[in-house]
Amino acid sequence: MASHDKSGIAADINADSSSRDTSSSHNHALSDKGHASPNQNLDQAYWYVHDSKNAVEATPDELRRLRRKVDWWIVPIMFACYTMQFIDKVSLNYAAVMGLNKELKLKANEFTNAATWFFIAFLIAEIPNAIILQRVPVAKWLGANVVLWGIATACTAAAHNYATLLTARIFLGIFEAAIAPCLILISSQWYTKSEAAPRFSIWYAGLGLGQIIGGIVSYAFQQVKHPAFSGWKIMFIVLGLVTVIIGFVTFFFLPDTPMKARFLSEREKVMLLKHVAVNQTGIRNKKYKLSQALEIPRDLQLWLMVLLTILISISSGVITTYSATLIRNFGYKPPKAALLNMPSGIVSIASTLVVGYGVRHTSNRWAWIAGCCLPGILGGGLMSFATGSKAAQLAGIYLVNTITATLIVIYQWTGANIAGQTKRVISVALVSGSFSVGNIIGPQTFQAKDAPDFIPAKITVLATQAAAAVIAVVLFLYYVWANKRKGRAAAVVEDVVLAGQGGEEHLWEDQTDKQNPTFRYVY
Repeated sequence: MASHDKSGIAADINADSSSRDTSSSHNHALSDKGHASPNQNLDQAYWYVHDSKNAVEATPDELRRLRRKVDWWIVPIMFACYTMQFIDKVSLNYAAVMGLNKELKLKANEFTNAATWFFIAFLIAEIPNAIILQRVPVAKWLGANVVLWGIATACTAAAHNYATLLTARIFLGIFEAAIAPCLILISSQWYTKSEAAPRFSIWYAGLGLGQIIGGIVSYAFQQVKHPAFSGWKIMFIVLGLVTVIIGFVTFFFLPDTPMKARFLSEREKVMLLKHVAVNQTGIRNKKYKLSQALEIPRDLQLWLMVLLTILISISSGVITTYSATLIRNFGYKPPKAALLNMPSGIVSIASTLVVGYGVRHTSNRWAWIAGCCLPGILGGGLMSFATGSKAAQLAGIYLVNTITATLIVIYQWTGANIAGQTKRVISVALVSGSFSVGNIIGPQTFQAKDAPDFIPAKITVLATQAAAAVIAVVLFLYYVWANKRKGRAAAVVEDVVLAGQGGEEHLWEDQTDKQNPTFRYVY
C-alpha cells in the first residue's frame, strides 16, 4: 500500500512537471527577444536566472566573497534605519524626563495615551502595508517611509499641548509601521535561512545602539538652557533631520531585489539567486493569490507566532517607553537617569548578537527564545519585589532587556517558515502588527494611580516572559510534528527533483509552505 501511494505521488509530480514544461515551452514561443514570458506561478528570480548567460555554480570561496560584498552594502543601511526607528520612537521617553510633560501640561494618563496611540496607528497602518508591499518595490517603500517619519519626528518639536503631541505621534506610528515588514522581506532575499539569522541580528542591534545614543542625546540636550526653545524640542529636530538623510540614502542606494543590485555583476547576481533558491520562499512575485491569503486564518504556526510576539512585546513596550521614567523614580535626577538607561542598550546589543550567531551555528530558535526569557523573568521579579534596593531594581531593568533579542528571532523565524509571496507579505505585516498590540498593552499597565512603584506593570513583565517561554516550546513541538507529516511526500518529490524533472522550477514556484511538499520548517 505504501509503495502504491508513493508511486501515485510520483505520478502526480511527474504530471505537474510535464505541465510546467509545456507551459514553459509555450512561454518561449511567445517571446519576441529570446526571453521567456513570465509564468505568473514562477518567481521573477527564476526567469532572471533562466535567461542569463552566466548560469554557473559558485565555489565556496566565491560565495564567501559575495556574502561579504552584500553584507557591507545592505546591512549598514538596514542597521541605520532600525537605529533611527528606535531612537525616534523612544525619544518621547527621553523628552519626558527633559520636561515635556510639564511644558505641555499633560494630565494623568495623557503621556501613556500618547505612547499608546503611536502603536495603535502602527497597527492600523500594517493593513495597507500588507497590500502595498507585494505591489511596490520594497526598498523604495522603506526609504519613502523613513523620510516621512523623520519629518514627523522633527514636527514633534512644534507640539504645544496634548492634541498636537498626539497628532505627531500618530503620524510617526503610521510611517514607522513599514520598517519591520520591509526589513524582513529584504533580508530574506539575500541569504539562506541559516545565513540570515546573524544578519537579522546585526541590523536589529540598532535597537541597542539606539538606547545608548538616546541616553547620550538626552543628556546632551538637557544641558541646553533656553527660555524660548527647550532642549527636548531641539532634540526632536536634530533626530528628525538625521532620519530624513538616512531615508534618502535608503531610497537611492538599497536595492529592491538582488536582480536590481547595481553593486553586483551579472554573474554575481545569478550565483546569489542560485544559492538562496534552497529557501523555497522566492524573491518577488507581484501576482496576488487569494488562496494564499485564505490559508492564513487556518495556519496554527502563524497564530502561535503572533501570540509569542504579543507576549514579548508587552515587556518591551514597558521597558522602551518607561525605563527612563522608572529610573528617575528611583530618586535619580533626569540627566543621570538618562545615562543610567544606557547599559540597557549594551545588554540589548550583546544578547541580540549572541542569539543571532547562536542560531546561525546551532539553529534551535525555540531554545534561544526560551533562554532569553529566563533573565527577563528574573528581571521582572527584581523589579516587582526588590523594591527596597535601587541596585536590584536597576539590575532588573537591565536584565529585562535580554528579551529584545527574542523579537529578531521571531522576525527571522517568520521569514524562514512562511512561503508564498501573498501569504508571506501578509504574514510579516501581521507579526509586525502583533508587535504593536503588545506595545499597546504594555504602557497601559502603567497607570497614574500605581505611581511611583508601578508594581502591576512590573509583575506583567514577569508573567508575560514566562508565558512566552512556554509558547516557544509549543512552536518547537508543532514544527517537529509538521515536518514528520510532510516527510513522506517530501522524500518522493526530492527523488523526482534529483531526477531532473522540473527541479529548478520547483524551487521558484510561488507555493506556500503548506502547498509545497518539499518545504521543511526550521526550528
